[in-house]
Amino acid sequence: MKMNYVVLGTNNMTASTKFYDALFVPSGLKRVSPSDRMTYWLGEDFAFAAALPFDEKPATNGNGTMVGFCVGTAKAVRQFHERAIDLGGTCEGAPGQRGPRYSAYVRDLDGNKLCFSD
Repeated sequence: MKMNYVVLGTNNMTASTKFYDALFVPSGLKRVSPSDRMTYWLGEDFAFAAALPFDEKPATNGNGTMVGFCVGTAKAVRQFHERAIDLGGTCEGAPGQRGPRYSAYVRDLDGNKLCFSD
């Protein structure tokens, strides 16, 4: 079994789309917006989305919830971390070796936690 997709809630689709468009520049993911409430970034065997909640209540981030991205190299980890911070994200853990992986942590504009690892 493998994961099919990840969806994170947002309270500002315009800001979220701008953040993830810029963050994903080196990944080659293709953006698709099937509706005003959801935007996908698609790759081969991978889908990530930002969505305005269906119940129309504010999006919140989960305590303990995190989405991990394998970006391939320690250099790419540093680049993604730096780019996310430059785009308005906040640092949740500077790039460094953690167990078998080199990784870094950020929160996006809505407070969702992201991990980049090699």
